[in-house]
Amino acid sequence: MERKKPLVIVTRKLPDAIETRMMELFNTRLNLDDHAMSRQELVEAMQVADVLVPTVTDIIDEALLSQAGPQLRLIANFGNGVDHIDLRAAKARGITVTNTPGVLTEDTADMTMALILATARRLSEGERLVRSGQWTGWAPTVMLGQRLAGKRLGIIGMGRIGQAVARRAKAFGLSIHYHNRKPVHPQIETELDAAYWESLDQMLARMDIVAVTCPRTPATYHLLNARRLGLLKPTAILVNISRGQVVDEATLTRMLQHKEIGAAGLDVYENEPNIDPKLLKLENVVLLPHMASATMEGRLDMGEKVIVNIKTFVDGHAPRDRVLEIMF
Repeated sequence: MERKKPLVIVTRKLPDAIETRMMELFNTRLNLDDHAMSRQELVEAMQVADVLVPTVTDIIDEALLSQAGPQLRLIANFGNGVDHIDLRAAKARGITVTNTPGVLTEDTADMTMALILATARRLSEGERLVRSGQWTGWAPTVMLGQRLAGKRLGIIGMGRIGQAVARRAKAFGLSIHYHNRKPVHPQIETELDAAYWESLDQMLARMDIVAVTCPRTPATYHLLNARRLGLLKPTAILVNISRGQVVDEATLTRMLQHKEIGAAGLDVYENEPNIDPKLLKLENVVLLPHMASATMEGRLDMGEKVIVNIKTFVDGHAPRDRVLEIMF
């Protein structure tokens, strides 16, 4: 007798090729108009679904999980970060959580490097100047930025993305420094010519550019708090492609306003999609709409991983991308 297909509910619009394959393999309900599901819609989905496929816009907390039906046994997250899912509560209910690691590393590292370049060389300011019609031609002291070669880059979180950023930055002549829970393998340090700092405070005070690439966990909430942000050089550049909650955004905004820091490049925000209106008025910050991983190739790779995770689980095996522990 043919086994019944699991009911898979997808919370957002995914690439057509991925949705088509899901429809072929599973009993799939899609989000055709791509609206962010309300909390009530998520509750209703979790009460009937065998598998939920959420994204970063869905807050799957303990209260929500407590209302899930007994048939829900897999949350196959479409994305690498799982800070929007209460992993302890899911585990307590016997729900497996998977993610899509690795496939977004290069795309995210590319965007990190793009933000470093954009902030150091004031690309957004220059583009706005041209569009405004106020550019009067080349001048020797107009739009002066910072040279990258010879500068020190401090990377917070030397995982896959941090290492990919380091490889790119090294090619631009940047000196690589990093802070992590523990040093990376000596071979990787040698390859990247990277210096490990056990003390984040000491590293921050000496860097020209700081890139935040660590995951969002309870331990990294406001890791860059007011005190640590105050350690940065007044000419320093801060780039964040991790999660907005890792940085004290209110303090960062104030420092940018008072030129207590050189510039910032942000792809994520503490209360996104809401952004502090003060940030929007500043010239010395580059603001992107959480798009570091936004490539068609990356989204297809993410979807394929989700499908493999679901198929492996349904076939009675442990998915390769089970989230067991997220630490910094």
